[in-house]
Amino acid sequence: MTGDDGEVTLIEGSTFCRSATSGDVYEDRPHGLFVADTRILSSWRLAIDGAPVQNLSTVEDVADPYRATFVGRTPPRQWLADSTTLILRDRLVGDGMREDLTLRNLGSEPIAVTMSLTVAADFADIFAVKEGRVRPPHALAVEVGTDSIVLTSTQPDDTHGVCIAAASGDPIVTPGGFTFRIVVPQRSQWSTCLSVEASSDGRRFPVRHRCGEAVDASAPARRLQAWRLSNPRITTGDPVFDRCLDAGTRDLGSLQIEDPDQPGRPILAAGAPWFMALFGRDSLLTAWMALGLDPRLAVNTLRTLARLQGTRVDPLTEEEPGRILHEVRLGAEAALALGGGSTYYGTVDATPLFVMLLAEIDRWGALPDEDRPALTAAADRAMAWILEYGDADGDGFIEYRRYTDRGLANQGWKDSFDGVNHADGSLANPPIALCEAQGYVYAAFQARACLADCDGDTDVAHQWRDRAAQLKAAFNEAFWMPERQAFAVALDGSGERVDAIASNMGHCLWTGIVDDDKAAAVAAHLSGSALNSGFGVRTLSTDMTAYNPMSYHNGSVWPHDTAIAVAGLAKYGYVRESQQIATDLIDASDSFGGRLPELFCGFSRAEFPRPVPYPTSCSPQAWAAASSRMLLRSLLRFDPDVPRGVVRLSPTIPARFLPLSMENVPLAGARVSLDVDRDGGVQVRGLPAGIELDTTPPITAPGADGERALG
Repeated sequence: MTGDDGEVTLIEGSTFCRSATSGDVYEDRPHGLFVADTRILSSWRLAIDGAPVQNLSTVEDVADPYRATFVGRTPPRQWLADSTTLILRDRLVGDGMREDLTLRNLGSEPIAVTMSLTVAADFADIFAVKEGRVRPPHALAVEVGTDSIVLTSTQPDDTHGVCIAAASGDPIVTPGGFTFRIVVPQRSQWSTCLSVEASSDGRRFPVRHRCGEAVDASAPARRLQAWRLSNPRITTGDPVFDRCLDAGTRDLGSLQIEDPDQPGRPILAAGAPWFMALFGRDSLLTAWMALGLDPRLAVNTLRTLARLQGTRVDPLTEEEPGRILHEVRLGAEAALALGGGSTYYGTVDATPLFVMLLAEIDRWGALPDEDRPALTAAADRAMAWILEYGDADGDGFIEYRRYTDRGLANQGWKDSFDGVNHADGSLANPPIALCEAQGYVYAAFQARACLADCDGDTDVAHQWRDRAAQLKAAFNEAFWMPERQAFAVALDGSGERVDAIASNMGHCLWTGIVDDDKAAAVAAHLSGSALNSGFGVRTLSTDMTAYNPMSYHNGSVWPHDTAIAVAGLAKYGYVRESQQIATDLIDASDSFGGRLPELFCGFSRAEFPRPVPYPTSCSPQAWAAASSRMLLRSLLRFDPDVPRGVVRLSPTIPARFLPLSMENVPLAGARVSLDVDRDGGVQVRGLPAGIELDTTPPITAPGADGERALG
């Protein structure tokens, strides 16, 4: 995929290759082939007769994110006006790399060329490359064979290696690369294939695309084909929305990685290129949004997170019993960056989100019976963490403070150092109790009660619902700012309200923690011009001192954040507002070719008719890719409750998106189809036996702009 910076990123699982549009990899740029968070190729540059190849085009297939063809030519000979030598570099990434090199002679006489490929490996950690602080490799050894180069770096704690081999062509091999002396007859072509295979601590990573093997027969090709065939088929009355949904589906397929301890059970990485790893919060929210695509992603995510759930107190990694991790990394700097281990636990919200997702999977009828006992036990450990470690001061609210200076200063989704601030721009002092984190805990209490209902344990269900009611009352008292008619973004270490007006309130609506009498004011903020850019909800209101539309968390627009706000507005019955913001975000996707990026700048649509890109935004990025699914579900007001034998469906689809058709939607082991016609009429086919459809519109109440759902 070609980014806004003109560079090309190919991904397959947790492997990715980032290069110039010519295909060349430059070690002084954030380029390289990365396997297990380590750069195993830092240089990969092609030259013909000593001159760089002139790039003509980069051919990418959005359906195959692991593959691209770089099309170039040689400079014209001195006595010719045009070049007659075409160079094709067909690159495939997957646990290493394969590159097919083809020279095509378009002229009327043979050509003689010397082709050289310069290669190098520094085995740098992914973040050292990203941040431009790469050091020379430690104890680098180079072994030259007749058709291969093996580079090995032996470090105190680990050993990394890479083997680069040519399948044919009789190359001259030196420590710095390969040289081919080639004669290509007229109107003919010459080709060879090079493979790049990584190793770490004696473990080989076999290349998934082997030289000589048909691309369609490779494991990545088969996996993506299976993903596409299993996806629901959705068409709307709007090609922009269709393109956004299609792009999100493709991206979620390309962002799947595997837990090495659970092969064959894909989970979702956070985003390319720098976050091709498991993140607790990101993976949980993305899996929630993607339930209508493939509930197995959610089940696999819970399995992996439960396996890695905290069991002890470790100040360096911030592990605590029952806590759900923030991030897993495999690179050489993981121990330094994350406090002493490959798994770092410094997040306040992943733990309640784990419980929320478990109950939601159950509501979709997608929780396997064999997983229920173990995952419910993990949920109970998570609940224990919330009550003991999450609420360390016993005030009834979950908060965070990092253990050491190595940890994240902010541990909610706005985790940049300045992501939580007061209206005057001053930073909040820890421990910090985020408003949305209280909403997640409220929803986790309700979720645990639902799980108890399914198990027939009414006493436990009442216990958790009582806790939820107590938290909701305390939250609406402590976080509400009457003078601003808004919820504080947080409470600081002194118990004072952090009084910025921010998008976090939308998450509170989504979880249902907001009292009915305050919902209208929250909806007005989210849909008003200070927060609503016209392309989505800003992370921070324009009248706050820290507002900067070009910042990461203080005025930018994040599609997943906006989609959650839309879900919250729909939940509370603010139909017009949810429709408008959803439509605005879908319009924004059109400027990005249908693919919603991680974030974009928060400038007003009235000032700039197209959204302004954020320069280092991940694309594709998991929860951004799933955001269009969240929008669709919110506009459909699609609410399955399989344990109670009902699916609620009360569409509020804008006319622009009608008619709408969905086929092959997974639900309780079946595949469901539904249609919404131009007049809003609904037809559903294929509901599992024992499941009834409820199309009754939500109860309405005065004081809302449109319908207002209660409860």
